Amino acid sequence: MSSCPSFCSKPSLASMTSFAPVKAKMEAENISPSAISAFESTFNSLVSGNTGIIPESTISPSPDLVHTESIQIESNTELLKETVVLKLNGGLGTGMGLDKAKSLLKVKGNDTFLDLTAKQVIKMRETYGFKVKFMLMNSFSTSQDTLDFFEENYPSLRGEDGLEMIQNKVPKLDASTYMPATCESDSSNEWCPPGHGDLYAALVGSGSLDSLLADGFKYMFVSNSDNLGATLDLSILTHFAKEDAPFMMECCTRTENDKKGGHLAVRNSDKQLILRESAMCADEDEDAFQDITKHRFFNTNNLWIRLDKLKEIIDKFGGFIPLPMIKNNKTVNPKDDSSQKVVQLETAMGAAIECFQGATAVVVPRTRFVPVKKCNDLMLLRSDAYVINDQLIPELNPLCGGKAPIISLDSKKYKLVGNFEEATVGGIPSLINCNRLTIKGLVRMSKKTSFVGDVSIKNDSDESKLVPTGEVKDTSVDLTDATGLGQLKTSVVKSGPISGQKPGTSGLRKKTKVFMQEHYLNNFVQATFDAIKASGTDVSEGSLLIGGDGRYFNPTAIQTIVKMGVANGVKRFWIGENGLLSTPAVSAIIRERGPVWQKCFGAFILTASHNPGGPEEDFGIKYNCENGGPAPEKLTNAIYENTTTIKDYKICADFPEVDIATVGSNTVESADGSTEVTVEIISTTEAHVSLLKTIFDFGAIKALLDRSDFTMIYDSMHGVNGPYAKAVLVDELGQDVSTNMNATPKDDFNGGHADPNLTYAKELVAIMGLNKKGEKIEVSSTVPSFGAAADGDGDRNMILGSQFFVTPSDSLAIIAAYADVIPFFKAQGGLKGVARSMPTSGAVDLVAKDLNFDLFETPTGWKYFGNLMDSKDIYGGKDYTPFICGEESFGTGSNHVREKDGIWAVLAWLSIIASENSDASKPLVTVEDIVTNHWAKYGRNYYCRWDFEGMESKGANAMMDKMRGDTAANTGKVVGKYTIATADDFTYVDPVDGSVSKKQGIRFLMSDGSRIIFRLSGTAGSGATVRMYIEQYEPSKDKLGMAVSDALKDLVEVALSLCDIKTFCGTETPTVIT
Repeated sequence: MSSCPSFCSKPSLASMTSFAPVKAKMEAENISPSAISAFESTFNSLVSGNTGIIPESTISPSPDLVHTESIQIESNTELLKETVVLKLNGGLGTGMGLDKAKSLLKVKGNDTFLDLTAKQVIKMRETYGFKVKFMLMNSFSTSQDTLDFFEENYPSLRGEDGLEMIQNKVPKLDASTYMPATCESDSSNEWCPPGHGDLYAALVGSGSLDSLLADGFKYMFVSNSDNLGATLDLSILTHFAKEDAPFMMECCTRTENDKKGGHLAVRNSDKQLILRESAMCADEDEDAFQDITKHRFFNTNNLWIRLDKLKEIIDKFGGFIPLPMIKNNKTVNPKDDSSQKVVQLETAMGAAIECFQGATAVVVPRTRFVPVKKCNDLMLLRSDAYVINDQLIPELNPLCGGKAPIISLDSKKYKLVGNFEEATVGGIPSLINCNRLTIKGLVRMSKKTSFVGDVSIKNDSDESKLVPTGEVKDTSVDLTDATGLGQLKTSVVKSGPISGQKPGTSGLRKKTKVFMQEHYLNNFVQATFDAIKASGTDVSEGSLLIGGDGRYFNPTAIQTIVKMGVANGVKRFWIGENGLLSTPAVSAIIRERGPVWQKCFGAFILTASHNPGGPEEDFGIKYNCENGGPAPEKLTNAIYENTTTIKDYKICADFPEVDIATVGSNTVESADGSTEVTVEIISTTEAHVSLLKTIFDFGAIKALLDRSDFTMIYDSMHGVNGPYAKAVLVDELGQDVSTNMNATPKDDFNGGHADPNLTYAKELVAIMGLNKKGEKIEVSSTVPSFGAAADGDGDRNMILGSQFFVTPSDSLAIIAAYADVIPFFKAQGGLKGVARSMPTSGAVDLVAKDLNFDLFETPTGWKYFGNLMDSKDIYGGKDYTPFICGEESFGTGSNHVREKDGIWAVLAWLSIIASENSDASKPLVTVEDIVTNHWAKYGRNYYCRWDFEGMESKGANAMMDKMRGDTAANTGKVVGKYTIATADDFTYVDPVDGSVSKKQGIRFLMSDGSRIIFRLSGTAGSGATVRMYIEQYEPSKDKLGMAVSDALKDLVEVALSLCDIKTFCGTETPTVIT
């Protein structure tokens, strides 16, 4: 048996470097001993001075090999029972500018590598009439994306046992010390895949090798996921089995195009077949390395392995195979060339050929080698030069005459897939009659072009130019002076990372003047476009929606986003009239507005919600996805990562200013006539109001509003809700304009704080006969029967009766209890599920238990509700809809949109009141009557929230850390008359997608059911907001009418002592009590 690799050495500068710190780091990540041993072997090669170089003088050319096309053998289908097919799927394609699994890249029509791989597996099983075992080796970077893809598109494959084996990860090493590298901005950058040579360590460390052997598997066929020509060939398998070789490599004959790649050779010292990669070749041997007449065969990375022989070799070397080292010089942050210089050590799985005595190789046709390593390959595969045959394998189009076109794209301009896709947004030209295509410079191509013969395209200008349409034959075309895009010309503006651009659950919020700084908004918008395009969204299809709450800087931001959107490929924009769109209306438009071919792929919402507006106050921006809901954490994380590495942004500076005040459509055409962009100003209210009319019985609501003994007032607090309130109450329900107050949107909310609570909606609260504690006050005029308020972006609500405040928690419970009076729920068979944020009181829990609804307690953030709403449609899980959800922070909604909806909650309450007052001859059943009757049935959850706004972040975080650290000590502790049954930091495991959200709030759960909760708000524009939640359940009918402050007095004192906020933040006096 071969002894495995030997290399040339040179004196090492780090020969005394210890592996111990590397090993400790790997052990801390629970990396398997076999992977650690394998990496130690590679590490020792590095520090001992081994260069990995294989001199030409130590090898000889490979002998002649068997060509599989000449094999005459009867295929043995019985071997399929002993065979497993494994695809290597650990690559991110970073060399092509990708940051997700490379196999998710579309390669033919809408099919990705993984689509075609899955279809090939299914077809293989149909062809052979046997369920051949299929596996993937994913990496820590590709696992989740890949499994999500299979779950959504090929659930039967996803459900198979042993589908996934995870490739190990290894530390990047400081280039000067060889110690583990560090990356403060993102610790995941400290790790890298160890190359596909990790296959062997992963098989051992995961237990897969032993498991496969125990299940009777003997043969493994391995290939790369980006090589769609590599499928299980029964005749090759039969040949491998007959030869009784322990290892067999599929090779192809080298051509001029392959001369820079690795080749097969024979080591002179022991006549063992070995693989020499380009990184193993000395400079002085380069000519011999590239001599395709001498070194005739290259490795396709399609390998056949005898698993029992693999086990023997691994056992011989103590749990791993020592493979030749491949050293790559990189930076710790691959997107930041100025970051720490590191060494990444890899091994190649094909190099194991030298470890198997008796290993062999065969020559296979090029049809079994169709990899995509560069955009040249991608263009060829996407073009008509390749077709997909009946076995779902790409093959050269017969019309090409047996010879693939040679594609040479500008390596500087089209190294990255994103740049290539911008160049081919109009489609891929025909290549079936093309011999050679060379492109230098920036161009735009389309499917209307056919390249014939030898074609060369050149553009020396800095603007992308359109390749002529029609037949372009045997010619050189210089586009340098050709007409360009004119008003649609894209400019690239140099920029750089700006700290602090991490979006929260409600987007990015900062002071307005921060957003007005040079590059600040542009950086974030570009980071968002890059993230959504990387996620697979084609921004050239459908529409981008833009709108906001009308706060200061919105009009300027809209113009910027449009100009940047054009530069990033957006072809159609929908913008709310005057730039105004409420957050729930944005969700409604995304979900409801058509036609289908124009439907939104997403939206920018310009809002800081309930935060104050104006030049000295807050501004915000968030992105909503195609389901109408906020961007998920995966996307917001990608946006943030992009902001930390951004170097420039794209903008169409000459695009005309958009008149956002006039409803209508305008199209801007490029100077060369190749493309156009349409901007449509749409009604602020139409889509949302139309949706609301399908949900509620407007006739019943109007009958209530028309009663002489019923009056109402709706305070929009000078936010975006004003137009919606007018459209619904005045235009649809025929009420007097005086029903609405503060209904004209203003960019500073008229100097107020558009937050619908007892403190900030003080004008409405006084009209309704209450003080800021919700207590009755003396009034000199008639108090309206019903009052409501909305926040700046229209997604929150406050509900009031005549001298009566309805807590958001009670409001949610009562809407759930009365759901059947709303047609939207009744027509669908009734409400199925309810959910509340963890800090929200348990009032709705009692209703859910009584009426047998599915109940969920989630972290704060509407995205968690959105997952539950989309459980069936997106995730293929249980259908929880119709669905109602809410948060104690005055947010309530249902599955009609994927945001909370303030005006929806108001109409829900009007529907409830109408249902209790169907007989106009009887006295009015009031809001207070409805709530007190609910308490009588279910008991009362006394509840309040104290907000300490503008706290110094350091002290607030220290306070939270102290409570977090004391949870174990506090559990079981007696404080006053209460016993803490459990103290913890709330963790949520999403029942839909399995994601885990930690550190969602410190909870003190008392033995009598009372609760104390502390959270830091993530929605403030500056400083920190400490939120303290107090809840005590009271079932006794004799104690339902207590003042909240009296009912919770003792528990508040306990809460203040537990958090010690006076010490950490300097106050015990809240800014707001709700």
